[in-house]
Amino acid sequence: MERLIIAGGGLSGVLTAMAVKTARPEAHLTLIEQGETLGGNHTWSFYETDLDARGTALITPMITYAWDGYETRFPDLSRSFSTGYRTIKSRQLHEVAMAALGPAVRLNTPIEAVDDRGVTLTGGERLSADTVIDARGARELKGTVLRWQKFLGREVKLDAPHGLTQPTIMDATVSQIDGYRFVYLLPFTEDTLLIEDTYYSEGAEIDRQALHKRIDDYAASRGWRIVADNEQERGALPLLLSGDFAKMWQHASPPGSGVPLGLRAGLFHPVTGYSLPASVRVAIAIGDLSGPLTTERVRAAVKALAQEHFRSSSFDRLLNRFLFLAGRPENRHRVLARFHTMPQGLIERFYAGRLPPLERIRILFGKPPIPIHQAVMALPERAAHVLR
Repeated sequence: MERLIIAGGGLSGVLTAMAVKTARPEAHLTLIEQGETLGGNHTWSFYETDLDARGTALITPMITYAWDGYETRFPDLSRSFSTGYRTIKSRQLHEVAMAALGPAVRLNTPIEAVDDRGVTLTGGERLSADTVIDARGARELKGTVLRWQKFLGREVKLDAPHGLTQPTIMDATVSQIDGYRFVYLLPFTEDTLLIEDTYYSEGAEIDRQALHKRIDDYAASRGWRIVADNEQERGALPLLLSGDFAKMWQHASPPGSGVPLGLRAGLFHPVTGYSLPASVRVAIAIGDLSGPLTTERVRAAVKALAQEHFRSSSFDRLLNRFLFLAGRPENRHRVLARFHTMPQGLIERFYAGRLPPLERIRILFGKPPIPIHQAVMALPERAAHVLR
């Protein structure tokens, strides 16, 4: 009987466990999570066009909220889109995964070390396996130049209905502080919503108190009175300007280690930092592997997927260099505003990582809101190392 251990019960670990369980119900699967629940305290969102039919089928039971469209707001532009938008709350992920995986899950189980043959738990217990996957979240990405999408989100209850019927993905009508700033809104019920203060910034540091107050101020500006905080989440997602894949992978997956997944394997959208679509695709690919599962066979498959992801996202890294290196921080909202004038289908394909060459040219064509000479300097990947 094949033995598979997945260390880390976040999004990537859970999705991979469920895909393998479906494909190989006879395998001995163990999913180890140090916390009390799978998924921690997180909110994941995605566009319905990000996933193919199989990816949608895998993720649909976990969807907590769904909308038929969304809007964006900039100082001189407001626009509505009919692209479906979906959100997963960690509590829903936990319930679905526990029902599907049952005794394969070990909660409240801290890990001391992970290697290619097994996992050593805090306290000394040793679990051996044929395949070991390390899905314990982000770590340093060697050989890369990064910026950050950092945020503080508060799920709040209001004293009256907020009046929103769909998400606001970007409200950039707010004052531009610490880079490109916008507010992200998800209406959960008529009087509860997520208000997230978000920044495309040079640094990952978060002033929690300042962002908390800015959310209060934003709510007041919309005529909303917050009466309770249900949940709070903060984080910093990596945005990739440049990188050396070989160096990144060598650090993420050294000899003798478990197979990295998710952010620690560089599997995220360079412009948003979101990892859900890539996590779904990798989980399905691991489930589809034929023949016996071993750490090295899974490692080779994940490396090939990560390498192709890195190759195909070179245009996204270029856009990040334009955004962060070729213009002034207070003008970044103009770059994003211009992007959101593009056709809806182009925007969908951009976020899904399926943008054809002609549409890439279209994004760059015309008069971009950044100085041309600075854009030219930011063209090569090495510019990120020189200009940073």
